[in-house]
Amino acid sequence: MDLSIQNIEFCKGVGAKRADILRKELGVKSALDMLYQFPYKYIDRSRFYFIHEIDDEDTYVQIIGHITEWHTIGVGAGARLSATFTDGRHTIELVWFKGIKYLKLERNTQYLLFGKPSRFNHQYNFVHPELTPMAKVKPEMTKGLEPYYNTTEGMKRAGLNSKAIRNITAELMPLLRQGGVRETLGIDLIEQQHLMPLTEALANIHFPKDQIAMQKARERMKFEELFYIQMQILRQMKRREQNEGFRMPIVGKAFHAQYNALPYALTNAQKRVLREIQSDLKSGKQMNRLLQGDVGSGKTIVALLTALLAVDNGYQACIMAPTEILANQHYETVKLLLDKAQDANSQLPTVNCQLLTGSTTAKQRIPLHEQLRNGEIDILIGTHALIEKEVQFANLGLCIIDEQHRFGVAQRAKLWEKNIRPPHVLVMTATPIPRTLAMTVYGDLHVSIIDELPPGRKPVHTLHYNIERRTTINQFITQQIDMGRQVYVVFPLIKENEKLDLQDLQNGYNTLCQTFPQYKISMVHGQMRAKDKDEQMQRFASGETQILVATTVIEVGVNVPNASVMIIENAERFGLSQLHQLRGRVGRGADQSYCLLLTKLELSKDTRKRMDIMVATNDGFRIAEADLQLRGPGDLEGTQQSGLPFELRIASLTHDGQILDVARQAAMAILNADPLLDEMHNRIYKQRLDHLRQTVVNWGEIS
Repeated sequence: MDLSIQNIEFCKGVGAKRADILRKELGVKSALDMLYQFPYKYIDRSRFYFIHEIDDEDTYVQIIGHITEWHTIGVGAGARLSATFTDGRHTIELVWFKGIKYLKLERNTQYLLFGKPSRFNHQYNFVHPELTPMAKVKPEMTKGLEPYYNTTEGMKRAGLNSKAIRNITAELMPLLRQGGVRETLGIDLIEQQHLMPLTEALANIHFPKDQIAMQKARERMKFEELFYIQMQILRQMKRREQNEGFRMPIVGKAFHAQYNALPYALTNAQKRVLREIQSDLKSGKQMNRLLQGDVGSGKTIVALLTALLAVDNGYQACIMAPTEILANQHYETVKLLLDKAQDANSQLPTVNCQLLTGSTTAKQRIPLHEQLRNGEIDILIGTHALIEKEVQFANLGLCIIDEQHRFGVAQRAKLWEKNIRPPHVLVMTATPIPRTLAMTVYGDLHVSIIDELPPGRKPVHTLHYNIERRTTINQFITQQIDMGRQVYVVFPLIKENEKLDLQDLQNGYNTLCQTFPQYKISMVHGQMRAKDKDEQMQRFASGETQILVATTVIEVGVNVPNASVMIIENAERFGLSQLHQLRGRVGRGADQSYCLLLTKLELSKDTRKRMDIMVATNDGFRIAEADLQLRGPGDLEGTQQSGLPFELRIASLTHDGQILDVARQAAMAILNADPLLDEMHNRIYKQRLDHLRQTVVNWGEIS
């Protein structure tokens, strides 16, 4: 029987009610769907431990022994049961907080203890372990690798716990071995990559013969998953490469004038990126390029010079930023650079650069829209206002999108529609993207990286303090301001939240006003009116105020070279990527800059790791890799909006970089030889891709 068409309802142990829950909670409709619900871990029930061998909180262990004593601590809902368990040599505490009245403990009974150890007061213990009298232990309970499955609360209420999923899956094994599943990879590829056949892999991923068989089965399924993701991404890239683009072969007067008028030399990385972009622009194919550059690496000047290449070739360019503050900042920077180039060469035709944001009045918009339609505006800088229907270009040839992860794909798509032929696209981000993530989420874009900072930039000196060092920190703030510097103080919240026990922004602002009555202090947060926020930002940027108290609203879009200190309150509440972005607000001038991470005294292991990484390095790419290791890809900014072509069920972008490399190379080799997958032996890949695309909305197609 073909398991792909067998309704899960009619599988043994399921029925109508459970089938409905499996469909709603996991998207399982067929028996084959069930087989693709992989275990998230295995526990080796063949190994028995002694208490002194326990050295890891993350490993499940089983120990044979007996209970010497037990007693209840506390009363009512807060009561707990504590028992002492011994293996004959050493003892360990067992604790239960729930279901105490149902526990029947006996002193002279030998038990099999099973559970995951935890640490309390520097000692290992077990919380809610399984205790089974040895007389009731069945042989299969202590034999081989036992699979464990993820379940939801809704599933558990219906009796669909991990054990139930295991039992349902076990009933499908005979049908699987009878040929109920079609192979999804070509025989040549399976042999070439030394992969397990699909039937064998599915059997061993659920009920492995041994550790080696389980590893090989998982490698096969991970390869398949990553292979098809890469196949889809690369096919998309090849389709895009066929798109005709505006040919821009001229490096003309505007570009040269600007390049020669720069008050500094470009870094080698900036020059390399410009060469890559220029090659795209003159190829006759549409450019789709991602420009990665750490905070302060000089992406803005690369963006301007790219825009001038479009202008030199008779096309308009636009630069879209996620906030008004950032759009204004880009506009002011670009205008200043253009004016300097104009002053240096009076014969140069004027490059008309304009700004369009939500704050642009209706009166200002009417002539701006007209100039844009007439082709009188060369470069338009703005926010989401650029994608409004009434904004029409005469000849848009280039779109530059800054901090691209802040825009949804549907918003970006509207820009492409501003011309009959899609314009060239350059998307920029200051959020470094780990290599494995770039190969998947952005694998259909060509990637350029600015991997060096302009000369003279000093790395930001990062320090980690607990809040008890407040006096030392206040003295440091005073010292820096008296030297003529300015200070950011960032809080994670706007309003007080007692549950999280965080100092709120308003309280922080009031405390700073009392502590530093001699200084002027501004405050900004996301709930302020845009006008008020911009006013406060401007006061700080002009040097009128010495301290800016803010939320993460300043993460993107503030460039104040004189600000040399970034203080982040409750730093434990921020992810690595966010901490790095905030730190990037300082270090913009020639002076030594500092970032102070303030946390509570007691920190979790992961939090301490984050603080140590921030102190150890300023390298955004190292931090992004560490962030991926600690948090996984799903939490990283931007990944949700961009989306993977297909869902990852078993592969990990964090840990499976090597398999990803191999899968991408294999997919590329097949597509290079047969781009349309028309050859008989490649039809299997086309069919599988068609099937996968039916199950997932591919937002990547839109952008």
